[in-house]
Amino acid sequence: MTSIEKQLHPRIRSFALRQGRATAGQQKAIDSVWQDYCLDPSETYNYAQVFNREAPLIVEIGFGNGSSLAAMAEANPELNYLGVEVHRPGIGHLMLLLEEKGIKNVKIYHHDAIEILEQKIPDHSVSGIHLFFPDPWHKRRHHKRRIVRPSFIELLNSKLKSAGYFHAATDWEHYAAEMLKTLSASNTLVNMSEDNKYCQRPDYRPLTKFENRGIRLGHGVWDLIFKKI
Repeated sequence: MTSIEKQLHPRIRSFALRQGRATAGQQKAIDSVWQDYCLDPSETYNYAQVFNREAPLIVEIGFGNGSSLAAMAEANPELNYLGVEVHRPGIGHLMLLLEEKGIKNVKIYHHDAIEILEQKIPDHSVSGIHLFFPDPWHKRRHHKRRIVRPSFIELLNSKLKSAGYFHAATDWEHYAAEMLKTLSASNTLVNMSEDNKYCQRPDYRPLTKFENRGIRLGHGVWDLIFKKI
């Protein structure tokens, strides 16, 4: 897309920059270890060199405060994790966890995840893409901002390896149904659920504090896992 086309047809953002200040600990991590964990979105990297090894690459879109990402990386040291988040305090919190637990298999982008996938991730190179509890944009007039739409499915297909997977989770049933419909329309993604609907939460996805609270209140959570064929 040319610069003129971008001006005429600006891409709709699927996220809103949240307000909020970093805690003292988060800010200290941002100031002291940013360069150890965060990649420059203007640079192009060889990820095998970034992680100092060849290993399956998992990309998490919008990791929030990073608790789940840190837990997954700690439990699966054989995998390389690339987290993308626009909220600086969340990045600070994740870096605190990585430092505290000595986790070495996570790198971070502070940037728009769609742009990172489009511009910085080689085609057919990713073993898994995670999208946990994205902004549901629950008002009807905002549904166009939801990240899972046909153009996103095309992007998944271009970046996932053969047999790579996409895993989304949401606590908004309407969004879950919409994602299910959109993903099921793909000719190259297969639903891993036995009934072609939703999956049980796999062990590798940790329960978040937010999710535990919702479960206690009787709220539902829907997991969707699709594999590229």
